[in-house]
Amino acid sequence: MTGQWSDAMAAAIALARLGPRSENPRVGCVILDASGAVVGRGHHRGAGSPHAEVAALADAGERAHGATAVVTLEPCRHTGRTGPCTEALIDAGITRVVFAEEDPTREAGGGAAVLRDAGVEVVGGVEAEAAAAVNTAWTHVQRTGRPWVVLKLAQTLDGRVADARGGPTAITGAASRAAVHQLRAESDAVLVGANTAVVDDPQLTVRDQHVEHQPLRVVMGLRALPVGLRVLDDSAPTLIVREHRPAVALALLRDAGVHQVLLEGGPTVAGAFLDARLVDELVWLLAPRLLGSGPVSVPGLMAPVPVSVTQVSRIGDDVLVRGRPLWSTELER
Repeated sequence: MTGQWSDAMAAAIALARLGPRSENPRVGCVILDASGAVVGRGHHRGAGSPHAEVAALADAGERAHGATAVVTLEPCRHTGRTGPCTEALIDAGITRVVFAEEDPTREAGGGAAVLRDAGVEVVGGVEAEAAAAVNTAWTHVQRTGRPWVVLKLAQTLDGRVADARGGPTAITGAASRAAVHQLRAESDAVLVGANTAVVDDPQLTVRDQHVEHQPLRVVMGLRALPVGLRVLDDSAPTLIVREHRPAVALALLRDAGVHQVLLEGGPTVAGAFLDARLVDELVWLLAPRLLGSGPVSVPGLMAPVPVSVTQVSRIGDDVLVRGRPLWSTELER
């Protein structure tokens, strides 16, 4: 019976995508009258602003009485910077609530039970997978206590990330480099190892596109960083993590409010996170070049890592492959 709400949920999901990435989830809501017409729309605009349900109720006004609220995330039941959405829905006279994803947090979760106890009909799980995709990193943090980790590597067809000298080497083309900046823009933090920071001297900022906030630049490792590195300039904040254990680094990033971190290198960092089973998504860029020698993209691993491929596409002359290590897929199930 949940299929009848799919179109309305799709509209709510579209609204959710309008919200900014922040410490809170992106949520959308539409209010439907008895005929199924949309009479109210709302989405969460960031921490401290009205939640999607409250915004949609305000848009609907008196038309919300006796109506159905379709929302991408289970309405919250707690008081934070704003009041509980369950109370707002009940007070407005909403008679049915349809939601997609269950709220995984201890403080806010359980709103469906509160609504049912108040006599509101509740339908859950409608287009849950599509709604969850809007908040992949946020949901992951709530369930695991650590950021969502995306590992990006660019390599030649023979698996090299640099030439025999080991210094900065142009591997991929301009289109792939633009795609990397988009990945940075979608992340809260960009992490490299201390060796990469010294040898390659990357700036690790988002360029050629507008972002409200540059991601946090993170340099991980015990090697001392010389003054003058670009990653230490004032174009974005930088966190130095004097640590070589991935789990400890991720705990520090979680405490810093990071929900999604992009690993950009180098091979030592990639191997450490893979061996620790702390990679959730892989983005591999393959360039049509052969170097014949030089460092490889991933050093020897303790065990093979099977990958579920989710995307293969061409970017300029390069090939992009995205996938999930199978341990991430099993965790989400």
